[in-house]
Amino acid sequence: MGSVTRIATRSSSARAGAAKLDQVCAAAVDIAREAITEDSSHVGAHLNATAEGDRVVTHYFACDMPGYRGWQWAVTVTRVPRSKHVTICDTVLLPGSEALLAPGWVPWHERLHPGDLGVGDLLPTPAEDDRLTPGYMLAGDEAVDEVAWELGLGRPRVMSPLGRSEAAERWYEGDHGPDAPISAAAPRAARCVSCGFYLKLAGSLGTLFGVCANVYTPDDGRVVSRDHGCGGHSEILIEETAIPAPPTVYDDSEVDSI
Repeated sequence: MGSVTRIATRSSSARAGAAKLDQVCAAAVDIAREAITEDSSHVGAHLNATAEGDRVVTHYFACDMPGYRGWQWAVTVTRVPRSKHVTICDTVLLPGSEALLAPGWVPWHERLHPGDLGVGDLLPTPAEDDRLTPGYMLAGDEAVDEVAWELGLGRPRVMSPLGRSEAAERWYEGDHGPDAPISAAAPRAARCVSCGFYLKLAGSLGTLFGVCANVYTPDDGRVVSRDHGCGGHSEILIEETAIPAPPTVYDDSEVDSI
């Protein structure tokens, strides 16, 4: 059989441990090496030979390819009964106990982190997204549909209670909640709920969140919690005080002679 080279992983437990090592196949080290060198010249020393079954032996060679430290070439050979002619079954590149392996594959939707979406990126939403729930479907009555759309009901899906809860928790514990550094440094009376620049959100999220509209603050245009705060509160007033005029200073160190 012709040689086939592939990269794979297989456990030694899959081999038949009770098989007797065929001496003819075990002596075919050079034949096994030649099967590898047809596809790669990075073959190191012969490591060992293991019986896989009756008259089936796998030879292991060190791999010298850059980036494959600890990997091994495995060449399986066999022969028919009462024949001294050894043929190649397979050539495989296998990781050894000290081989550097790539981390396990993780689906893309599990690798995403908040803020990963960039300019021009498209992020498809799964049909079974737990954060969304079916919304109001248009009935065809223009008067009813127009009112429904204004109320936010004209969308195929809207945020589910779970989605709103996760968003609220994320916002509250983030940089625009009560524990943010800018909020902790602000006066206790300077909470967003009493600020003239605080625009309350509609719906259930409005009980806890609004949008900052103070152009001079870092939270401008961002969702903030009602107990968030900063030094740009609308009611932080600095009383103007009269600044006294500087005193008149006379220089008496010198007297002009007249």
